[in-house]
Amino acid sequence: VQLQASGGGLVQAGESLTLSCAASGRDASKYGTGWFRQVPGKEREFVSATTWSGRNSYYAEHVKGRFTISRDNDDNMVYLQMNSLKPEDTAVHYCAKPTAYGVDLTQEGLCPYWGQGTQVTVSS
Repeated sequence: VQLQASGGGLVQAGESLTLSCAASGRDASKYGTGWFRQVPGKEREFVSATTWSGRNSYYAEHVKGRFTISRDNDDNMVYLQMNSLKPEDTAVHYCAKPTAYGVDLTQEGLCPYWGQGTQVTVSS
């Protein structure tokens, strides 16, 4: 599976961005997808995830109510709508996929496939 994250940019606090994750290759249409982010010098952290069916979505506490994850299985795309962005959301955002169903998508160690990351910068 190859993953390509895009949609990052520079915005002001309170504005919105939508990140996209495009999957291609073998098994691209399978399994759930997670979003993680990392600030230089800090560990990568979980942001949001969705199961393959889209019936179950998960969010880190610090993004609940502001971010919405969705997916389009016809096009093997997963989106992360980020509203009310804060300076502390500034990070490189990555999408990731596991290799099985039923995996805890909040655990980055269970996702062997990663996109290249897209930078989100929120100015105050």
